[in-house]
Amino acid sequence: MRPWKNWTRPIDRRWTPTGEQGSASLEFITAGLILLVPLVYLVLAMSVLQGGALAVEGAARQAARVFVQAPATGEAEARAERAVLVGLADYGIDAADAQVSITCPGSTVCLSRRTVVTVTVRVVVDLPFVPAVITGSRGGSIPLEASATQTVSRFWHEG
Repeated sequence: MRPWKNWTRPIDRRWTPTGEQGSASLEFITAGLILLVPLVYLVLAMSVLQGGALAVEGAARQAARVFVQAPATGEAEARAERAVLVGLADYGIDAADAQVSITCPGSTVCLSRRTVVTVTVRVVVDLPFVPAVITGSRGGSIPLEASATQTVSRFWHEG
């Protein structure tokens, strides 16, 4: 049997890699940043778009609801406008840029019994961290649109 002290191999100094000591952490940080920064931006962009989609859909739905419950046409339009302002403001979207259209297909008067009212809200949402030069040409923004349809009650009466 061989003695215990001879079981270890002598260190071969020619085999030890030189010039590579300590670079693994630098490579890990570099690769991590290259992968992490786009992932974080993707999450931010998707959250802005999701918030915009929820705001537009909620504003259109609420505007259609308050429109069909109003006692008169003038008041219905004012209520719908306020509903859009509040719905977009809840998500931090500027309502000045919103386009709202109220249509009543198949009828000349929107507020009459069993009339179908459709409210469409359009908003352009800017992507985060995109310069104003690009968003001015609408290159860094996404248009969002939502429609909601409600029917005026058969028991509705003016006044």
